[in-house]
Amino acid sequence: MSEKSIRIPGPDHPITVEHNPCRVVVTLGGRTIADSRDALTLREASYPPVQYIPRRDVDMSLLRRTDHSSHCPYKGDAAYYSIVPGGERGENAVWTYEAPNAAVSNIKDHLAFYPERVDSIEEMASPEAGTF
Repeated sequence: MSEKSIRIPGPDHPITVEHNPCRVVVTLGGRTIADSRDALTLREASYPPVQYIPRRDVDMSLLRRTDHSSHCPYKGDAAYYSIVPGGERGENAVWTYEAPNAAVSNIKDHLAFYPERVDSIEEMASPEAGTF
């Protein structure tokens, strides 16, 4: 088995993780899969931003853990879930870094969704933002 590389984000491959002030709602097949006011937006190099949603804001009863996995040298090993009501489209539609690399440790206990495998990942301005 080969050694998995770990890389540190930097000027050649920047990664930032910031709290998203918007409410983030993920839907598939008319069902709300996730609804959060505590999502994190991860921006990595030239890739589109990804919303990482806390597990507590995801309906985990709609997800099924799969055997699929992947490795990112910057973030670590990802585990996957399928969205059961999504059928084939929902297969491996969700990923999570359960033990992320130190540079992105705040995405631990968060889930991300492939935009093409759900109906929407909607960011809505939260009227309550900043009133706490």
